[in-house]
Amino acid sequence: MTLADKVTALRLVFAPCFFIAYILPIGGHWIVPVLWALFFITEITDLIDGKVARSRKEVSDFGKLFDPFADTLVWLTFFLCFVADGILPVLPFLIILYREFGILFLRNLMLKKGVAMGARKGGKVKAFGYMFTGITSLLASSVQRLGIEGPYFDIIRYIAWGFLGISVVVALISFFDYLGVYRKTA
Repeated sequence: MTLADKVTALRLVFAPCFFIAYILPIGGHWIVPVLWALFFITEITDLIDGKVARSRKEVSDFGKLFDPFADTLVWLTFFLCFVADGILPVLPFLIILYREFGILFLRNLMLKKGVAMGARKGGKVKAFGYMFTGITSLLASSVQRLGIEGPYFDIIRYIAWGFLGISVVVALISFFDYLGVYRKTA
């Protein structure tokens, strides 16, 4: 594994840590900064791994597949927590879940043809949508966990729903882009 791959692998450690911290029944106010730290560490490692790979000229077919796999695992973990907590609705989550597994399947089919299909522009735009959805969802969770009074939870949750809706649309558009790339190689 290259250094960039090791940075990517950190996300495979932090995702389950986030999940465990999120569902801990003991809770308390102390868990909020822990969740934010885990969230931001995973986001930062996602930014760093690509820069490390390019700067060290270690871009590899393995990395092109490993990075999106780690991203998928992280986002599905985050979104599952927020859905289970009632912050995000189930149906858009299912659409995202099916889209992500569909992309992983397409990447495997491409690999069978000798092509390691990395992230495309639509997938990167989708990732920003996921990030804003994650930030607003975690903010809603934080407001709820800290017991902050007022309409803040609902307002932030509706903003998260808006980002999620945009993310679903972009995710579906990017899925059809990936499908088009696959069809061209068929």
